[in-house]
Amino acid sequence: MRVQTPLTLTPLPGLPLVRPGDDLMGLLIAAIDRAGLVPGPRAVLVVAQKVVSKAEGRFVDLADVVPSARARDIAAMVDKDPRLVEVILSESDEVVATRRGALIVAHRLGFVMANAGVDQSNVGTPEDGDRVLLLPEDPDGWCTRAREALSARYGRDDLAVVMADSFGRAWRHGTVGVALGAAGLPALIDCIGTPDLFGRALRVTQIGFADEIAAAASLLMGQAAEGVPAVLVQGLSWQHPSMPAAALLRDKAGDLFR
Repeated sequence: MRVQTPLTLTPLPGLPLVRPGDDLMGLLIAAIDRAGLVPGPRAVLVVAQKVVSKAEGRFVDLADVVPSARARDIAAMVDKDPRLVEVILSESDEVVATRRGALIVAHRLGFVMANAGVDQSNVGTPEDGDRVLLLPEDPDGWCTRAREALSARYGRDDLAVVMADSFGRAWRHGTVGVALGAAGLPALIDCIGTPDLFGRALRVTQIGFADEIAAAASLLMGQAAEGVPAVLVQGLSWQHPSMPAAALLRDKAGDLFR
């Protein structure tokens, strides 16, 4: 991995609020063209998870949710709406940790995260009711289809797509952008055996390449009312083969804290 030219990150302006059933890639390509951008070699389109979920219609109305006894018990422990906890459990394979105000789970897609990614921020207006938004059905699959659409539009087979979300970290305050999905680039770069500056072979180093791209784009996307759901990254280069974001997930057997 290396940066051969100045690295540029350009937010895509003028995207409308995304609704269920929208042609999201059509909207994104139109935004790229409207901005006068031409994706060059190894350009990476970073897209916020939330707009993908909205286009897929991944909404749940809490008014329609009947919490189970388990959800009510956990809700009492973590001080959350039992209906919200029921939705979180329905998206999860395992409850990893609980404390007042926090519910950490293993999402059905393998992510260990707070609240299974079920979100209430920037979901809709009060008139939309008490809605929550789930993660997309298949982030890596969506990125693969998005990459195919980009390649068809711009006549390049070296473009890449990353789906970004915001995660907290167990050992540090604050959220950062991470990759939920990726296509067309190596989400994880294994540097084991590569020499350092002084010829010593690296023993454990792996680079979360897609995560680093997502974090960089997140600086422009923001976390609140910025309204920037996509960023075009240009200037990167890599030699490793493509690898989906699923490769970034540590399995339970290798997780020292589970």
